[in-house]
Amino acid sequence: MKIRLMLVAAIMYLGLTACDDTTDTLGDSLTHTADKFELIPDTFGVSTRSITVDSVLATSTYPYIGHVKDTETGSYVQSSFSSQLSVLQTIFYASPKEDSLKCDKDEWGNYIADKCYIGVYFNSFKGDTINPMKLTLHELAKPLEEGVKYYTNFDIEKEGYLRNDGNEIKLAKSYTYQGLVTTDSMRPVIIDLNKEEVYVDRSGNKYKNYGTYLLTSFYKHPEYFSSSYNFIHNVCPGFYFEQTNGIGNMGEVAFVNMSVAFKALRSDTISAVEITFPGTEEVMQTTFIDNDKEKMSELASDESCTYIKSPSGIFTEMTLPIEDIKRGHENDTISSAKVVIPRYNYTSDESMFVAPEYIMMVPKDSLYSFFEDKNVPDSKVSYLATYSSSRNTYTFNNISDLVNKLWQNKMNGYDGDDWNKVVLIPVKVSTNSSTTSSSTSVTNVSNEMGLKSTRLVRGDGTDESKLKISVIYNKFRKE
Repeated sequence: MKIRLMLVAAIMYLGLTACDDTTDTLGDSLTHTADKFELIPDTFGVSTRSITVDSVLATSTYPYIGHVKDTETGSYVQSSFSSQLSVLQTIFYASPKEDSLKCDKDEWGNYIADKCYIGVYFNSFKGDTINPMKLTLHELAKPLEEGVKYYTNFDIEKEGYLRNDGNEIKLAKSYTYQGLVTTDSMRPVIIDLNKEEVYVDRSGNKYKNYGTYLLTSFYKHPEYFSSSYNFIHNVCPGFYFEQTNGIGNMGEVAFVNMSVAFKALRSDTISAVEITFPGTEEVMQTTFIDNDKEKMSELASDESCTYIKSPSGIFTEMTLPIEDIKRGHENDTISSAKVVIPRYNYTSDESMFVAPEYIMMVPKDSLYSFFEDKNVPDSKVSYLATYSSSRNTYTFNNISDLVNKLWQNKMNGYDGDDWNKVVLIPVKVSTNSSTTSSSTSVTNVSNEMGLKSTRLVRGDGTDESKLKISVIYNKFRKE
């Protein structure tokens, strides 16, 4: 017992002497280190202007289709889209064996599918529910390839992607949005692919209809259905959905879905079987935009403000006063650099074109490569700002890393005309929420293809500029 008490006493003594060795500097490290630095706030004028863009990358989270009048420009905006279709991994488990099929055969010996159709499902739309609209479905002659950068001004017909050998599928469909999008369900626009009496594939083989072509291909060449890539390159390259008539509506497409139905024997009962091929963001989907570039340029020339406008319209270019910010502070740390961009309220009807929820800031030389490389904002050289309806502003809270990066580029010899310029772009953002950490991360950012427009306060770069960048320096105070 005495030995144990002696050991405890020795340990306590050692602990106290160890603490005593460091307490003479502890107060200085906690108290005086902060006193060695001085925080210096300053503000600088920022210069902005509107710039038009001829096109943006055509791939997006959701495609769009429609035709509306832009009241700001007096011109019209038209969107059409293409979509490939994917093969679900369960196709071989869900499909019956060929010897269990209970289908009639056509005159060429193929099992006849009962039906085949494409459904177009919408997330939302802008316009009047009863406005009559019309789309035309075109069969593609070849797939739009992964890895190729298709832009919104791509002419899919002129470039030879639409099948036009006289045997192609080309179907018109009239519709309204009444009842298509509700709070608890989505009802599709249905396009009947078995409408034609005879379908001739690209090799000249004949079938009763398109569904029969799919059914025959599945049982003759199961390897074509082993992956979406094989299906797209050997069976169905996809379809182009063209806006061909109607005005006053623009729809955001959630997904398209192709189904083929037939009969088979299951558990001694003849049952209906349906195989589906969804078109979602996992395969190539592209939106193509037709708008009046001349009218866009006229709007962008307005010097009372700057614009952000989509689809594929106007961005705001910002010139950051990097040299002014660093002058006299070359050895100081920039701990904060904040830009608040006020928005003007519209006096006209905004029911069609509304302010974008998100805008992104990127260096001007990354305007296109950011999306081509499938990047997401890293808060180092690219940043997201969310529209605040209560303040009517977009705020980039701290772009100090970008300021330092641009200055370092300048010091390293990069002195092109755009070295200190960034661009504000309307974007569509996909996020993923974590239940364990209660955090949300950005998983995908694409160009905004919806109807968005806003007027921003314009900066002239002077000390009296309406637009400023607020900077806080962390300056080391010499003893």
